[in-house]
Amino acid sequence: MQDIMQKFRLDGKKGFITGAAQGIGKAIAEAFIQAGAEFAIVDVNQDKANEVAQAFSKQYGCDIMAYGCDVSDPAQVDAMAKAVVEKYGVIDFAVNNVGIVNFYPVESVKPEDWKRVIDVNLFGTFLCAQAAAKVMIAQNRPGSIVNMASMSARIINTPQTTSSYCTSKAAVVHLTRSLAVELAKYNIRVNCVSPGYVATEVVTDWTDEVQGWIDRTPQKRMGTPEDIAGAYLYLASEASRYATGTELLIDGGYTAI
Repeated sequence: MQDIMQKFRLDGKKGFITGAAQGIGKAIAEAFIQAGAEFAIVDVNQDKANEVAQAFSKQYGCDIMAYGCDVSDPAQVDAMAKAVVEKYGVIDFAVNNVGIVNFYPVESVKPEDWKRVIDVNLFGTFLCAQAAAKVMIAQNRPGSIVNMASMSARIINTPQTTSSYCTSKAAVVHLTRSLAVELAKYNIRVNCVSPGYVATEVVTDWTDEVQGWIDRTPQKRMGTPEDIAGAYLYLASEASRYATGTELLIDGGYTAI
């Protein structure tokens, strides 16, 4: 049997990680660097992406690029995938981590605000997965696509009002399964990770909500970005080569009760 730890390595693998300038995406990026991958840090905030890519390249001596992209814009996504191929020659993996949320009550939310969440979380995930798949098919190489879903695909978050977010994440899980079936013939695997409540920069000021989430979580704590990153590494690596159409719930037991 091959050394099992080697199966988790990503040496020589190239790709992109969206939403990688902060939070969970940044932790995923650092984990992938430590596993030997080189890739583009893709984020709507070009300056922040540049900062993170430069810091990681200096710290680890690796070749990390930064790219600014609104994942809900087809033209920008196509240009991003082209830039990654121009830089690295191939795309072996794609991590679609971008996600937004708003808290407008259903009775007063504006249609454009509700739709924006769907456009980024669902349509953006599809566009990035599609762009990666096109390259992988043309390369005739195995590939792995890992999408960011959420435990919100299975539960309704309270007390916050997030109907657009919950809907988008439930759709991402089913999109993942659909793409997994369609792309299996090309030896492209498609999986998703569904985190629970994670302590990122976005939620640090939500003190009232945070304590309620902790109280309802069996582990009595929020997750950290590092708690989530390992699931992405597993799904991008050869350690998970028989896994496709899979949803990994990483939620401290929240959805178990």
